[in-house]
Amino acid sequence: MELQRNLGRLDRIVRGVLGVWLIAGAISAVRDDRTTTAATLAVAGAGLLFNARTGFCGCNAALGIDTTSASVEPAE
Repeated sequence: MELQRNLGRLDRIVRGVLGVWLIAGAISAVRDDRTTTAATLAVAGAGLLFNARTGFCGCNAALGIDTTSASVEPAE
């Protein structure tokens, strides 16, 4: 299964940074023995890191959103 890119460069960078931040929050939650919070943050962070790595977002695809530079129309 090939995933068609629908995320632009800036979108991927933001998702990558947020994904790392959520994973760090999950690690902190594990240390504080908050397992439900840790699991939630880890899953959300992993999802954002997957989006950043592949350049594909299923929600964007379902909504018809494409933030790649090829889809941006030039200004007149």
